[in-house]
Amino acid sequence: MQQGKEELDANTKLIPDILYEDEQVLVVSKPYGMLVHEDWQSGVEGTLVEWFLERVPTAKGVGEEALKPDGEVLERSGIVHRLDRETSGVMILAKTTEAHAHLKAQFHDRLAKKEYRALVYGSIHDRYGTINRPIGRNAKDFKKRSAERGAKGTLREAITYFERIGAGEFEGESFSYLKLMPRTGRTHQLRVHLRAIDRPIIGDVLYAGNRLESSNNLNLKRLALHAHVLEITLLNDEQMRFISPIPAELEQAAERIAE
Repeated sequence: MQQGKEELDANTKLIPDILYEDEQVLVVSKPYGMLVHEDWQSGVEGTLVEWFLERVPTAKGVGEEALKPDGEVLERSGIVHRLDRETSGVMILAKTTEAHAHLKAQFHDRLAKKEYRALVYGSIHDRYGTINRPIGRNAKDFKKRSAERGAKGTLREAITYFERIGAGEFEGESFSYLKLMPRTGRTHQLRVHLRAIDRPIIGDVLYAGNRLESSNNLNLKRLALHAHVLEITLLNDEQMRFISPIPAELEQAAERIAE
């Protein structure tokens, strides 16, 4: 998996695919490896926000202001929700203050519906299930969250529904292919919840532990998590369903364990 980490750090130009656009919003499929916005350390180039502002410069300043530790403004214009750098898939960005408030309220009130696809280590025996485990801070690593005993800080409600799409073996190892539907939107929620039930997502540098080095990883060199569907109501009260196609490498991996 180290090769995948090196590929993620390469200075390749990443461009999102546009799924939908109107005067209020822009919906994209974010590629794997693209950071949504600059991080606290700054100096990160090629973020989704930079690309968005080049396309829609009038959106600068739209959204909630956040500050870096040194007091400088963290550029997050247009951001309503986010995906981890290693997660690909559908995202909606707001071009106006009105659109941002309208969309943000839906995520806050759990009216926006999200559906992910993930490949995980091990067999999931139940066809359907719910992971209902509050999430706090990892006691040993500030970068990580935890839904297991010993989690620190405020424990926040976190609920994930799942459906097993497929399960099988590849080169003597068991894997499962899942549809994930988060009811809440905590940081790293899906990654943390699957780690908590000992079925971490393939390629997860933070949460897969030693499986990353001992597994064949279904021949994947990336995190096997993709935001596939987003259902949300736009400012004109039209309910929309946006779909980001599943990346070819994930489809091919799923086929390797097809029953």
